[in-house]
Amino acid sequence: MSGDAAALWPRVAEGLRRDLGARTFDHWLKPVRFADYCTLSAVVTLETASRFSANWINDRFGERLLLAWRQYLPAVRSVTVRGGAAASDRAATLATAPLPAFDAAPVPAAQAVPSPFDARLCFDRFVVARSNILAANAARRMAMAEAPQFNPLYLCSGTGQGKTHLLHAIAQAYAAIRPTANIILMSAEKFMLEFVGAMRGGDMMAFKARLRAADLLLLDDLQFVIGKNSTQEELLHTIDDLMCSGKRLVVTADRPPAMLDGVEARLLSRLSGGLVADIEAPEDDLRERIIRQRLAAMPMVAVPDDVVAYLVRHFTRNIRELEGALNKLLAYAALTGVDIDLALAEDRLAENVRSARPRITIDEIQRAVCAHYRLDKAEMASKRRVRAIARPRQVAMYLAKELTPRSYPEIGRRFGGRDHSTVIHAVRTVEALRVTDSELDAEIAAIRRSLNN
Repeated sequence: MSGDAAALWPRVAEGLRRDLGARTFDHWLKPVRFADYCTLSAVVTLETASRFSANWINDRFGERLLLAWRQYLPAVRSVTVRGGAAASDRAATLATAPLPAFDAAPVPAAQAVPSPFDARLCFDRFVVARSNILAANAARRMAMAEAPQFNPLYLCSGTGQGKTHLLHAIAQAYAAIRPTANIILMSAEKFMLEFVGAMRGGDMMAFKARLRAADLLLLDDLQFVIGKNSTQEELLHTIDDLMCSGKRLVVTADRPPAMLDGVEARLLSRLSGGLVADIEAPEDDLRERIIRQRLAAMPMVAVPDDVVAYLVRHFTRNIRELEGALNKLLAYAALTGVDIDLALAEDRLAENVRSARPRITIDEIQRAVCAHYRLDKAEMASKRRVRAIARPRQVAMYLAKELTPRSYPEIGRRFGGRDHSTVIHAVRTVEALRVTDSELDAEIAAIRRSLNN
């Protein structure tokens, strides 16, 4: 079977080259070679020239590699990349989709498979500060042998603040004290896809049984089931069953339960019934400690204090962007042989700094539009259609689509529960008017300037 998998690698690689672009592929993935495919564990092993390159590929392209392989070999459960002298060591296992976690029975030792949890995302590597101490301590309690005081645990924060890190940490810590426990970690989107697939395939009983056999269920990014009524109903029944059975549940989302527009009240009530733990934006001290922790594991790399201060000062929004900027700097220095200094950081990270500036929210847009047109903010959600209110509302919808990553349905919900087609009409109307109405175009430009400032 390993030979069959080896024959697939050129096709997998070609697909990656199309998806990632020739430049990125040639720089990082072209040197990668197929090493092995173990049918017992369903793990693909790849090799590259150096340990640094392997780690970089693991961090940046792990999920993409897994998805690419599954297009041709659906049985693949994970992908490992090893490099240089590290090729003979145990390679870091990339984070996988939650399929292996559906097994209710413990796997015999002779047939042990790689953990579906990312070993790098453990409690020991989670840096704790004021902004995340409640979530971190609650997560540790959830992973203890004794029954948790608060169940379910709901972790909420913006992207890249450590929610997924804590999910993997909980799973690994609980598995360490309860080796036979059935632990399922999956994204809410994956839950939805599995649910739809089971409905279409007439396999709902098996789907329900697998989920409700979990001793610990961890669902990531719950906001992606917003508006999916049938999925919410099944999730509600799953939660009820787990809670009644004394099982553990951890959920993450990018906002508190009360702000999940489009989620059924009964589901919100269940999610709010345990502990809702916010993770706030990381403070300066936390960001610096995270950088120092990373650098402590690489004593051969010299990063001056002024470069560390530069990173801390400019990447304030979330940890993921901070680590991404550091990785980019380290990779450039390693591949070019140049020393890291402040001038290099300012040159190579200029685009990252621009992207890291705080994003604008729909609420901020509505406030700015209302301030410009001297309206009450409640008019953004009202049903009134007089021109003096309808046009500013359309402008706000247009700016919401232009300046935020929110979808048409999400924007509609923030404007009084309007249909997505209403938002599309507003966006197209304003786009057309900006071409012919110079006064409106100038007003929109002024509102954008106020938002950027």
